This record gives sequence, C-alpha cells and structure tokens, in this order.
Amino acid sequence: MTHPAGGNPGNQGNPGHAGAWASGSAPPVLPSEGGTVTVLEGSVFCLSSTVGDVHAGRPHGLFVADTRVLSQWHLQLDGVDVEPLATLTSEPYTATFVGRSPPRPGSADSALLVVRTRVISDGMREDIAVRNLGREAAAVVVTLTVDVDFADLFQVKENRVPPMPAVDADTGTDTMTFTHSTPADTRTAQLTVTGEAELDPRTITFREIIPGRSEWSTRLSVQAAMPGRAALPRYRSGEELVPARRRQAWRLANPVVRTGSTQFIRTLRRSSQDLGALQVHDPMNPDRRVVAAGAPWFMTLFGRDSLLAGWMALPLDQQLAAGTLQTLARYQGDKIDPLTEEEPGRILHEIRLGQEATLALGHGQVYYGTADATPLFVALLGELHRWGLSRAEIHSLLPAADRALRWIDEYGDRDGDGFVEYHRATDRGLFNQGWKDSFDGVNDSAGRLAEPPIALAEVQAYVYAAFLARADIAAADGDDGLAARHRTRAAALKEAFNDRFWLPEKGWYAIGLDRYKRPIDSLTSNMGHCLWCGIVDRDKAAAVARHLVDAPLWTGFGVRTLAASMGAYNPVSYHNGSVWPHDTAIAATGLMRYGFVAEAQRIALGLFDAADRFLGRLPELFCGFDRADFPRPIPYPTSCSPQAWAAAAPVQLARTLLRFEPDLPAGRLTVAPVVPERLLPLRVEHLPLADARLTIAVDADGVTVDGLPAGITPVTTPPPH
Repeated sequence: MTHPAGGNPGNQGNPGHAGAWASGSAPPVLPSEGGTVTVLEGSVFCLSSTVGDVHAGRPHGLFVADTRVLSQWHLQLDGVDVEPLATLTSEPYTATFVGRSPPRPGSADSALLVVRTRVISDGMREDIAVRNLGREAAAVVVTLTVDVDFADLFQVKENRVPPMPAVDADTGTDTMTFTHSTPADTRTAQLTVTGEAELDPRTITFREIIPGRSEWSTRLSVQAAMPGRAALPRYRSGEELVPARRRQAWRLANPVVRTGSTQFIRTLRRSSQDLGALQVHDPMNPDRRVVAAGAPWFMTLFGRDSLLAGWMALPLDQQLAAGTLQTLARYQGDKIDPLTEEEPGRILHEIRLGQEATLALGHGQVYYGTADATPLFVALLGELHRWGLSRAEIHSLLPAADRALRWIDEYGDRDGDGFVEYHRATDRGLFNQGWKDSFDGVNDSAGRLAEPPIALAEVQAYVYAAFLARADIAAADGDDGLAARHRTRAAALKEAFNDRFWLPEKGWYAIGLDRYKRPIDSLTSNMGHCLWCGIVDRDKAAAVARHLVDAPLWTGFGVRTLAASMGAYNPVSYHNGSVWPHDTAIAATGLMRYGFVAEAQRIALGLFDAADRFLGRLPELFCGFDRADFPRPIPYPTSCSPQAWAAAAPVQLARTLLRFEPDLPAGRLTVAPVVPERLLPLRVEHLPLADARLTIAVDADGVTVDGLPAGITPVTTPPPH
C-alpha cells in the first residue's frame, strides 16, 4: 500500500473504468487518535468527532469517490456546542452519537438530550433528535453549519488542503446544493432536510419549542455527483439493510473455529469480520467481490494488496480471490502510457478517483506502477487451481495470465538479464515499485538509497512462482510441452537468483540489484517472501531461517522490515524497521515450507501475541521496538486499521500451522498440523474447498479430516521441499 510522500497521492491511471465502487460491508466504527470516529461503507466514509461533528481544519469529512464532500458539519444548540456522552455502534456503517446541551445558567443539569444517528451508504443520512427530559417546555435554536470544499482525499489526509476555489451554494425550500465547476468537470453535493428550517448558504436553523417529555427530530441526507459517478438516488426506507444482508451472508459462509484459546478465537473472528468489511464490489459486475486495501484512506482496489490479501484469505472464501483476479484482468494494461505506466499485460497498482491523484499520476484513474502485481496475478491463479477452482473459471483467466507472462518477458525484464526490474517512466508516480514502495524503502547496509532500475528479491520469487503455476495448469490440461518450458524457465531463474542475490560473506540475500547490477546488501524481511515461493536453495535456507527469528530482525512480536544493525534502521519508520503483519506471516509460511517448524511456530505465536495486544485486530504495521524494551507493540502513527493483508495474516498463520496444502488436480490434500499446544484442541468446521466443506479436528492424538471432495486422498505428512 502506498502512503504518498512529497506531496504525491497514492496512484491512478485509465479514466472511465473505476465507476462507483460499492462495498459489501464496512469496517467497524472505531475511535482513532484524537477521538476521531470513522463510519464506512465501501469507498464512502465519514470521519468526525466523538459527538458527530465534522470540524473545518481537521482531517474530518464525508468522502465520496476520493473527494471530501462535507468539510464542515457542526451542530449547536443555542449557539453552544453539544457535549459528548457516548458513541454507540450497532453495524459498521452506522453510528449513534449521544450528547447533551450544556446546562443553562442557574441549572446543574441539562434537560436536552441530543441523539444523532448516522448511516453511510452511497451518501450519508443523519437523523437528529433533541429530547426534552424536563417537565417544562423548552425553547431551543438548533443550528447546523455546513460546508463543502471538494478537496482531494490525500490533501485532507496529509493536512495540506490549499485555499479552495469558490464553491457555489444555492438554497431551496428544503435543499442546499453546492457546486464547483471547472473546464474539466463539475462536482455537486446536495443536502436535503425535513422539517421547518431556515436555509441560508452554509447554515440550517430550526427554531423549536419542545414540550416537556417530548422529542423534536429532523432528517438530513447528503448525496454527491462526481465525474464518472452519477448522482445517486436518495435514501429509501430499508436501504441500510443491504450492507447488513451482505455482512450476514459473509459471516454465515465463513468457517467456524473452536479452540480453548480465547486469544486465538478473538483474533480469527476479528480477521474474518474485517475481511468481510473491506470488500468492495465492481460496479460493472455487482456480484463480484474484491478486497480493498484498508480503511479509511485506501478503500479501493489495489493490485498487490488485493492479490496477497485474497491469497491469504483462501481458507475463508476462494471466490474472493477469484473475484479479485477477474476484476484485475478487466483492468489489465493494453497499451503503453508512460504517464500512468500502463503497459500491455501489466496488472494495475491502484484505482483512484480524486483530482489530485489524477494530476499526480498521469491524468487518469488507474495507475500501473508496480513490479510485483503482474507475477502475483499468475501465481494466485495457480494457487486457485490447486484449491479446485472450476476448470471454466481457470480457463477464462488464462488469456490474462499469459498476457501477464508476456509482460514479464517484454517489459518487466528491461535489459534481458532474466530478472524483472522497475524504473518509473516519468518524474511522477512511485519511485519504488515493490511492496516497500516508500521513497526510502530500498537501501543498502550503510543506508544509501538504491538507484533504479532495481530488481527486487521478492519480485523474482513471485516470477518463479508464476512460472511454476502456469506449468501446473498446462500439465493439468495435457500440454506437457508448455509445462516443461515453464518449469525450465523457473529452474533457470532459481539458479540465476541464488547466484546473483546470495551474499555468502553475510549469509543472507540482497534485497535487490541496483542499476549497476550490484547487490543491495541490506538485511531485510524480503527474503521471507523468497522462502514462501520456494526460490531459495536448500543449502541457504537454514541461514535465512536463523536471521528471521533472531536479532536484529526479530522483535518478539514480528519480523522487522529492516534489521536493527542496518544504517537506515528506524523502528518508527514506514519500511525501515517497522513490523508489517502480512510480511511476518509470509515469513512464517516460508519457514514452514522449508521444514523449520519451531521457527515458524515462534513467529506465529509472537504475531498472535501482538494481535492480542491490539484487541484482536492487527494494524497495517506497528513499530519495530524489541519486546524486551516494550511489553506491548507500539502503534505506528498513521497505520491503517483495519487493513486487508494485516487482517488476512492470522488466517494465513492458521493455515500454516495446519500445514494445509490442497492440490486437488493431483488428487491430494496435505493436512499435517504442527499446532502449538496452547492452541489445542483445535477444530475447524465448514472450511470451503472446491464444492466441499471440510471439518478438521486437531488434538494431542493427531488429526482427522471429514467432508473431503470425492477422489481426494488426505496426506498427514508434509512432502519434502
């Protein structure tokens, strides 16, 4: 995921495709730092104070299509702010703010209770009720100050909103319409109000007398129209039940886990809830679900993030990964565009709709500047093949996979040396285009920034996995020649990788090769991805394993992105010493693949401990301090939470400890658990696999597997690497 630096937003590219992405559900409402409350429904979200106000000058607002619609939404009674009492939540996309009017002179208590119920869907609806708890009638002036600035999401996030051009405000009898027009587009937000209101530009006033023990109320609705996003219908009765039904369907479809560890159960339950909440729907295919990257600032389709999150969430739902592949295939590059970095066959990095994102990255809505999403696309298709995705679905995606493989040859490998490199095409876009995509995320042991073109270690591992994935699909189709060619390519890449990236004098793999083909010799977590994909030579794996579970990489809660002994190390940095849960989970999976069971268990339990300290929800990243220094993981200041691949990390770890490896085309399923004692007994029910639902029970005496698909043989000992 990208957190833009130097004034650039996340990323974008091709206009006209993105549409209005609608969520299947939304992350739970959570207070964040500074008392901010977030209510989301897909890519529409509202950030406010704990009393429900949107304050000008803060990173608050109602956001639609990466654009802030409401920049102020400030409620007062008799010219005085409401005092907060409580924030209540029933569903992720709604919140109720309870407050009171401050006591009037001469009174110890207030008789006026204020209840604001906010619902987010394609826009926002808010019911405001003022209850008179006293016996006497109360005269009150209710004022709502409203403003709209149409600021870009990243400008708001980074607190650098410039003076905005004039936004026209027109009022009707029950509406207030804000419009901002440029030669390029027109943006509109309309507010509708019920009741007897005085509407002036940016102010709504009610003058009411509320009888004793009675209530006055009004309903306000906000809808927006943006370029490429038509004006939406107003709220209808029962509309808010749509995301509730989708959320319930996700919950019912997920496996049920039973174990004596309440910590483990809470973490897995939270992961499932958050992955359901982070789903968005392709407007061109409303039944197709994909995973958005993270809340609140990245509720959109990413390439790398969505692919890895879908991969790690396979034990919950394989169709989530399939929908991600299908949607990414629809946006697959088909031309050369240096501004958006689109190239034929390339898989996108990110979809964005905001004005600033469009200007910063090629005047479009889809940005393609990533080196790893394209091979990951093919590798995930191979994994779904092993999980039993239907032959028809696999074959429908094969043309996109083959175009992706051609991109690797024709564009990814820029100089013909056999490795995929990246180098941005212009001064816009991302300087680094792997998962450590901050501007300083790739550096050598002395802390010097690497110069592109850069060939990253984990990208070569993903390419290796892609070659093997395509070989397996070809073999299943009876195309032995194609299978042999891809296996030969994989073997050649593995040999070249271990020759060029291995640093024998240090005992670890370089994070990459720089523009001069010199190894970038820092000690990083990236080599855990190389274990995961199997590109590491067996004789080098033990040294890699030792580094991953010992200082200076291991913190006790997770694997640092950069070792504490390196020149650029900073435990409170984005990519140079922090801990990313998905990265740590991938390292554990890689260790287990090579037979380092104790090391994988150590990492899994450490990350589960971290999740417990975060009340079951792992954030995008946390600081890389040692557990001996701080008994609790220290949050990273701007980490997204919930975030897709962080939410999927515990699911991946559970699969890793079960050593659950399907290969349905080969007629087998490996389930060889090495579950730590503190998590036993463990029972997983209703686990989806192809058309079957499995039950796996693990205790001190062994494992049983019920509900296998016809013709599948269970294997309880892992195959040798």
